[in-house]
Amino acid sequence: RWLFNQAVCTLYAFCGVLFGLCSLTSLTVLSTVCCLKVCYPAYGRCWDFSPCHAGVLLLCVWAYALVFATAPLAEWGSYGPEPYGTACCITWEASSREATLYILALFIFCYLLPCLLILVSYSLILWRVRVSRRAVRQH
Repeated sequence: RWLFNQAVCTLYAFCGVLFGLCSLTSLTVLSTVCCLKVCYPAYGRCWDFSPCHAGVLLLCVWAYALVFATAPLAEWGSYGPEPYGTACCITWEASSREATLYILALFIFCYLLPCLLILVSYSLILWRVRVSRRAVRQH
């Protein structure tokens, strides 16, 4: 069972959600930047990837993750013990309409959309490499 009080459970779950969302969002941004650099070279020339741009992107990643991680703290969704009671996470069994909407928003904007962007980005990169390979063979 969970050995600590509700405040520690909430902190534990908040950190897990925040860092998990930061990880997936970082991978999404990285795949998108790679796609733009490889598939759209003109874009790469007008937007040099500098430490300043990296910092802005990281700030956006953390802000995006913070919005969804702090939502349960603002009573949109909730944190609580997992079904086995050994750890804490988002309360997946929605008890209200707001909790259901939070879970739906989390699924769409923090799982489905990032996964689709990663899939599209790497598919475009592979397609570009394939087209370039054919052009080199014909040349």
